[in-house]
Amino acid sequence: MPTPHDSLSFQRGPGMANRFGLAPLTNRQSHDDGTLSDEEYAWLVKRAEGGFGLTMSCAASVHPGGRSWAGQLGVHDDTLLPGMKRLAEGIRAQGSLAIVQIHHGGCRAPSELIGGQAPVAPSAHDVTGARALELEEIHMLREAFIRAAERCEEAGWDGVELHGAHGYLLCQFLSPEYNRREDAYGGSPENRERLLHEIIAGIRERCGRGFCLGVRLSPEGLGLVFGEMLDLARRLLAEERIDFLDMSLWDSFKFPEDEERKEKRLLDWYAGLPRDKVRLAVAGKIHSAEHVRQVLEAGVDFVLLGRAGILHHDFPRQVEENTDFVIRDLPVSREVLRREGLSDKFIGYMGRWPGFVEDGEE
Repeated sequence: MPTPHDSLSFQRGPGMANRFGLAPLTNRQSHDDGTLSDEEYAWLVKRAEGGFGLTMSCAASVHPGGRSWAGQLGVHDDTLLPGMKRLAEGIRAQGSLAIVQIHHGGCRAPSELIGGQAPVAPSAHDVTGARALELEEIHMLREAFIRAAERCEEAGWDGVELHGAHGYLLCQFLSPEYNRREDAYGGSPENRERLLHEIIAGIRERCGRGFCLGVRLSPEGLGLVFGEMLDLARRLLAEERIDFLDMSLWDSFKFPEDEERKEKRLLDWYAGLPRDKVRLAVAGKIHSAEHVRQVLEAGVDFVLLGRAGILHHDFPRQVEENTDFVIRDLPVSREVLRREGLSDKFIGYMGRWPGFVEDGEE
């Protein structure tokens, strides 16, 4: 059974020094054209300095029409390469694996952030006003994801993760609720998965053999079918075209919402899937050294940490020094967050989360 501080290899690219990864976290610290800011650089490099074996960027936009929040980092244009090169160098200099999460918001891209245009989605969406993508537009967005991965490789990153979770574009394609298309990209689970598989194939074809590729999925909710997502995960693990699968569970220890699947925790459903070379990571309410041990003991290869990484830039080292370590209680002061490397922009964003920042002030 691995310990939290055992190293971990991947079938492509360098490995991790330990089993701790920083989850991709929205922080709104960069510039509105997608250019890296000094604040976002400092936040991420500080986590690499703090001992995270893998440091992942926030969801970075692959297309201007997919931007989902102000201050979102971008990889949608060659002009953004200098900042991305700087960030990759800063993370890798600390011995951490540098991964970019690449993303398109789909119907979750607010019109005011994309030039007043209607957002796009697999099918028209009344609540957000999104229009359905034309077939040629799907092919264009497929190319945008692949080209974004090529830019990340050119900028010196170790790999990318496709954001197929949390109700964003790739997740919308997987969902029969959001995807009501009647062409090759809709209908059956195989058709709804088609875009994801085509992007994976394109990245594998056009990026180097040492370039790491991951996929993030949600197991349920968002109109997703639990059994379909489990089958998709099974195929991704078996086909070995990706290097890690990141299951965003929200709560790693909860049981499925599906009434017919409640005999096991979400964690156990995914840890029990057959796999060989593809690594499995999970994220969701992993807040202590004991939680990390429980997840690894369940058969997961590494953990991805959100709240723990925000509250403690050196969470991996804290766990190494104290086997009973537990993250800080909430709420926390703005000064504590500043000491942990968050800018006032990021602290303001966290202030929108009830009970996170003292007085909830932005």
